[in-house]
Order: sequence, then C-alpha cells, then structure tokens
Amino acid sequence: METFIIVLVFAGVIFLMFNMFRNRSKRMKAAAQESRAAAAQGLSISRDLFEAEMGHRAPVEEFHVVGNEARVTFGVPLGESDDEILNDLLADEAIEVLRDRRHTLPIEDVDTVVALAGDPPRELSRRKLHAPGVLPEPLGDVGGLSFRHIAHDPFAAPFEDEGVDHATLYTTRSDAPPDELGPIRAELDIPKGLDRGMRALGTNPDELNGPDFVLSLLRMFGYGVTEQAYEGSYMALKGGVSTYIVTDAYQPGDHPELEERVIRRFLGDFSTSGADRGMLITDKYSPFMIHEIETNQPKVRFVTRERIQRFIDSMSLG
Repeated sequence: METFIIVLVFAGVIFLMFNMFRNRSKRMKAAAQESRAAAAQGLSISRDLFEAEMGHRAPVEEFHVVGNEARVTFGVPLGESDDEILNDLLADEAIEVLRDRRHTLPIEDVDTVVALAGDPPRELSRRKLHAPGVLPEPLGDVGGLSFRHIAHDPFAAPFEDEGVDHATLYTTRSDAPPDELGPIRAELDIPKGLDRGMRALGTNPDELNGPDFVLSLLRMFGYGVTEQAYEGSYMALKGGVSTYIVTDAYQPGDHPELEERVIRRFLGDFSTSGADRGMLITDKYSPFMIHEIETNQPKVRFVTRERIQRFIDSMSLG
C-alpha cells in the first residue's frame, strides 16, 4: 500500500510538471504568434505622427486679429542672428494661416499680416495686403512652406543609385572609437538651407538628436509618417513607396559602436514590416558587418556616425 501511494504521488508530480511545461509552451507560442502578427500588420500597428502635407506647415502657437492686423506666432526656434530668408518664409506662411482661418473669422478689415516667433515672441516680418481682406494667390500647388524643390531627398537618393557598390558607398571608421562620444552636433557642418528648413518646421538644429533630426527631414521632404510599435521606429510613405526607419540614439554610458543585436532586430523587424526599404540611423559608429549586409540586401541602408555628414551633404541644400 505504501509503495502504491508513493507511485501515485510520483505520478501526480509528473502530471503537474507536464501541464506546467505544456501551458508555458502554449503561452510562448501564442506570444510569438502575436508578435509576428503585429509585425506583419506594418502600418496598422502604428500611431500617425503627421501627413505629407505637414511638410508645408510651420507650427503655429498663437493667432490673433488685432484691429487691422492678423498676428501669427510660430513655434519655431530662432538662431542667434537674424535670418531674412526665414523671416520671409514665415511671412508667406502667416498669409497661408490667415487663408485657413478666414472661413471662421471675419478678415474684411485686415490689411497687414505679421509673423512672430522666439521666446519671448518678437516680430520677424509683416506683409501689407493689396487691399483689406484680399489675400494673394497661394504659392505653387500647395500653400505654405516647401523645401523639396531645392534639395535632393536624402532618404530616396541612396536607394535610387542602380549599379552602385553600396559596400563602398560610405566609409567606416578604421580606428577604435572612444569610450565616450560627445554630442554629434559638434561634429556636423549643417548647411544654412537645412538649418533654415529645420527651424521653419519646429526643430532646433543646435539641439540636434537622432529622432528629431530624422522626423524633421521626413516632414521637409513631404513624407507621411507613422510611429511603429518599437520605440524610435517609423514607417514613412511617399510616392507609393514605404520606408521602415529605425533610430538608435547614443546615450552616455552606451557602447560607442552600433551593437549587433540592434542590427539583427532592425533586420528582423524590417523583414516583417512589409516596407519596400529599410534604414537604420544612429549617432554611434558602425561595425564592419554592415558592409556585407548592404551588399547582400540592397533594400537596406545604415547611416551611422561617420556617415551622417555625407548623408547631410547629399541634400545639396545651400
């Protein structure tokens, strides 16, 4: 009898352990299926950040009609010196803001449009209308800011170079990187046109970081962007072409070189995203392995610390 009880208890323990492992296996399998399903949904798991038309709009903080003046305050960071071209761009944009608001506000008496920005706000420019309440025709097909006609699209250009050996398209750092990396902005020469464009869309180039830099350029070049499930990842759409973009920003204490696990995760996420192309942008240095990846996977690009300047230069903004 005692032997029978021992056998029964032993059998019960085995049964419980079997069920525990089976349930754990089911949970892991279900989680994996959910992960694959979420990744395969691509854009459907995302949060909309901005439409393509947002590349034509400067962020507005305040709008007031005071007497015969329409006063528009923009949330754009200003440089240390006055920029007459940026001021003119914002003056044009202020007129477009007034054009949008005229459907809900009476503007019959408005004969002057004033653009302001800064902290505290200061007047940048003013435009006199030809007659009270009469606005000039919109500039181009779409009113508002536009920078796309004066620069190459840095996201499209690397993918359009047919027949280029992408393994040698960019160089990588040959010596060992330092243990700690300084701010990437100190190493970059940002053309005036790019500086102006980023400010007009609300990004301060003097406080450059990876995600803000990428999002500002995507807006500038007319992409619609949605934020993906993984932090720092985006899906950009333009002209029927989708680009899966991952940013990996350096933080103090991080390894200064792009880690293999980040690369592998990016490649895996890109392969299940359904995107036409994939790009990883980081202010860390690149390992040599990215050469082989770019050679074997022409739809994938890496823009690392030693490549960012050339990435910026490819825009040819003056």
